[in-house]
Amino acid sequence: MKSFGWAIIGPGRIAHRFAEAVTKLADTHIEAIHGRDIDRAAAFARAWPQAGHDGPRFYLQLDDMLADKAIDGVYTATPHAFHFDAAQRCLDAGMPVLCEKPLVPNSKQAEQLVALSRERGVFLMEAVWTRYLPIYEVIGGWLQCGAIGNVRSMQSRFCFNAPFDPTSRVYDPALAGGALLDIGIYNINVTRWVMAMVQGHCPPLTKMEVEAVLAPTGVDQRVEATLHFANGVTSAFVCDVTTKADNAFQIVGDQGSITIDAGFSMATRATLQRNGEAPIAVQRDHAINGFEGEIVEAIRCVRSGLIESPAMSHAESLATVALMDEIRRRIGVRYPFEA
Repeated sequence: MKSFGWAIIGPGRIAHRFAEAVTKLADTHIEAIHGRDIDRAAAFARAWPQAGHDGPRFYLQLDDMLADKAIDGVYTATPHAFHFDAAQRCLDAGMPVLCEKPLVPNSKQAEQLVALSRERGVFLMEAVWTRYLPIYEVIGGWLQCGAIGNVRSMQSRFCFNAPFDPTSRVYDPALAGGALLDIGIYNINVTRWVMAMVQGHCPPLTKMEVEAVLAPTGVDQRVEATLHFANGVTSAFVCDVTTKADNAFQIVGDQGSITIDAGFSMATRATLQRNGEAPIAVQRDHAINGFEGEIVEAIRCVRSGLIESPAMSHAESLATVALMDEIRRRIGVRYPFEA
């Protein structure tokens, strides 16, 4: 089987992590780079040479890259506001898409992309790498075998301190900035994953309480929310781009708890604490840098002729963005391109 050739749209910081994983995996390589700055795209291409492969080639015009028949899939790593246009054009061209989270900033765009993926029969997946980390396989096993009994609640924090810059991707509304879409999506996504591990699907919400602090640019710099599900489980989370926290995720059941250690979005360690027993800590390191799981899954799906991943389905992406839409509606955050 020939090596799977990736194209990357948006040669920024997160794309370098993706490229590192690709270049260290077997049977896959970087075929092309697209960037709005040709010098930056060329520098990125030079940074990731691979033995046995020419390139990566770099393109200034997306249409030129989409005409490159050597490309097997496209990874989109631009700021959130540009995901829709890039993914839509790739799908229209028949190019499978692995798109950084959030897939897009709102439900309207997400529904259009999913419809296009299904109409064209072309693979589309939101790159929520957390779901493919080795430690989450361990945690999923604990949840599915009832190691902590009936899940009752979840608590999580995801906070980092980003100095205020109205032009940065975190604070600029034109780039779909804000804590919720940038990091709160992880709190929501892992919450929904836990529910699916417990009962096969995430039940609907019955109530939601939300508070927020907005930045001077009008985007959310801090969001605190409590989600109440129909099965009686609650999930309380905080996401904030002005403070620091341990960024752990705790799942509490009637017979114990599971704590996903600091940095739960990229965790390698979790602890099972059953009532009256000694804690069991498990370490599962990344094979490379954590991105390898979602890359392997995307390649598997494309080669199998699938248009979505069972582990991060279209329905899951739609449900997540719909919840974030509702949170943004309640706290009064709207982006210029949504007017």
